[in-house]
Amino acid sequence: MTTGGATIGGAARPARHVVWDWNGTLLDDNHAVVAAVNSVCAGFGRPSVTLEQWREVFSRPLVACYERLLERPLSAEDWATLDALYHDEYRNLLDTCRLADGVPDRLHDWRAAGNTQSLLSMWFHHELVPLVTEFGLADLFDRIDGLRVDTGGGSKAEHLAEHLTQLRLDPADVVLVGDVVDDGHAAEQVGAACVLVSTGVTNRATLEATGLPVADSIPAALTLINRMS
Repeated sequence: MTTGGATIGGAARPARHVVWDWNGTLLDDNHAVVAAVNSVCAGFGRPSVTLEQWREVFSRPLVACYERLLERPLSAEDWATLDALYHDEYRNLLDTCRLADGVPDRLHDWRAAGNTQSLLSMWFHHELVPLVTEFGLADLFDRIDGLRVDTGGGSKAEHLAEHLTQLRLDPADVVLVGDVVDDGHAAEQVGAACVLVSTGVTNRATLEATGLPVADSIPAALTLINRMS
């Protein structure tokens, strides 16, 4: 996979804006995700999974991902049931989640160095903004965007394109930091750079197979980005 504009190593010009992902990137929520997935498993009569097993199967679109996990096709009614099972359990555990290592200190450092940043998540917008505010991070971001539909599961690409349009940013000045392969695809489609972190729901080998740089923490991701300068 290649990305246009600001790329790690031989960049056209340095990236000065980071678009951060939320779940699995800035928010350490793996235990809540696995519990939510296992709520789905229980509801559909499948044995529970570990984090590593979920990392092996996770992909977008989510419908196909869950069809592989549950070993059955999913109707619209099945998806609605699955979506409710997952989100009910996830929300029950959300107050036990914490910020990833290096957050918010390294984000403050990035901003203090004269750079900008924003947040783009596939979590629901009306829940994302209060949560980010509760963590004391809202003022760090030029813009916060979450999912503005009732159910998720699609690609981030169109959301990233709209996010950058609203910010009036040239993708060549942007690097997206996320924890799933779809983040890389989204960045590629809009012409931005991408650094993937192994802290979320995708195993490192899968991330490395994209050909994009992979970091094991937020501080390490920012170190890679700073090398673009």
